[in-house]
Parts: sequence; structure tokens; C-alpha cells
Amino acid sequence: MNWNLFTGERAGADALLLADFAKDAHGTYGADLGCGSGILLLLLLQGNSDRHMTGVELRESAAESARENLRAFALQERGEIVCADYRSAPFEAGSLDFIVSNPPYFPAGHGAVSPDAARAAQRTESATVFELCSAAARYLKRGGQFFLVHRLDREKDVLAALREANLPPVHRRDVFSVPGKRAPIFLMEAVKGAPECAVRHESVLLRGADGRETEEYRKICHWEA
Repeated sequence: MNWNLFTGERAGADALLLADFAKDAHGTYGADLGCGSGILLLLLLQGNSDRHMTGVELRESAAESARENLRAFALQERGEIVCADYRSAPFEAGSLDFIVSNPPYFPAGHGAVSPDAARAAQRTESATVFELCSAAARYLKRGGQFFLVHRLDREKDVLAALREANLPPVHRRDVFSVPGKRAPIFLMEAVKGAPECAVRHESVLLRGADGRETEEYRKICHWEA
């Protein structure tokens, strides 16, 4: 991907890791709830020419950046951006094959709040993780996949929200910043209406003992290995 064409908020490691985690999502129609500048749409649409995706973003400035990015990468035929609250997004119930989300990590009133309003909106929830999972469950078809990245210290909240929404986890990827040291985030795939079962676990290592990016991480970030 030619990052020089990208406008708006640049992708962080969490978004790139989530795009890689969800790259083999099933079906044709998907959405990104809280899409920001559209990085997940770009990566997932470029990875599959049969996909169509809608990004839902509450902030108009970020939504416009996402539209610009779709046009810059000639993906506007298969991607669209809706400026809306995803709790009332324009999807019919049970209409989507998969959903991805890289939501703000901190509940309102918790964590350091940036003096920059846009950055603060990126980090602080406007909808709870329970509302996010409820919306995802409402829009997904039975058997539809929900891919999420979140902080480890919110794991109990995430698991409780998925359980309440009838989105049983089926696949988890833990992130290690260096050998033996967990990064503060984890990735989860849940499937609407799936039977309770053992969750498939795997991990990804970002940097080796020498501090250099691993070949796997460089490929995830679309750098040359």
C-alpha cells in the first residue's frame, strides 16, 4: 500500500494487526464500526476483490478522510462511508457477513484524556463495549464473524459483552511486543450463534530479542521483509 496517498489519522499497530487477523473473513458484505480514516476498509477491500464494505464513523472529519482514502485507492465502487452512530447504523438486522472494529479503549472518565479533541475521541468510548457487541450481533447474519481488537485490561468487559450478545469467541490472537512480554492488546474473533467451544489460541511476535521487527510483523504492516 502506498501510504503517501493516505489522509487523516495514520494506522496504528492495533489496526494493522486487526486487518491481518480478519483478512480471511467469510462472505461478501462487511462493515467497520467506528472506521476512523478507513484503514481497515482499505486493507480488507484490497485483499479481496469480491468484498463490499461500509464504514460507520461518528466524526464527520474522520468520515470525510475515509471517503478521500477510498477514492485515492480507487475503492469507492466497493466501499462507502456513513457518518452515523453505529448503534443506529443503516443496516438491516442480520444483513452482514462480517464486522470489524478497533474501538476506543477507555471508558468515559477513565485513562488520560488528550487535550486534542480528535485524539481524545479516538481513545475514549462514546459507546460502551456492551453497546458495540450488541450492535454487531444485531447486524450480523447467524454464523457471521465479529473481529475485535481491545486492551488486555478490558478483557473481562469484552468477554462479558460478547457473551451477553450471543457472540461466542472462537479464535484469539495474543500479541507479544518482544519474546516473553505481552503487548497491552489482544484480538478476538466471535461468531454469532456459535456453540460454546474451546477457543483457538495463537500469538504474534512484533519484535525479536534484538528489538528488530520480526518478518511476520513487517509483512502485516506491509513493509518489505
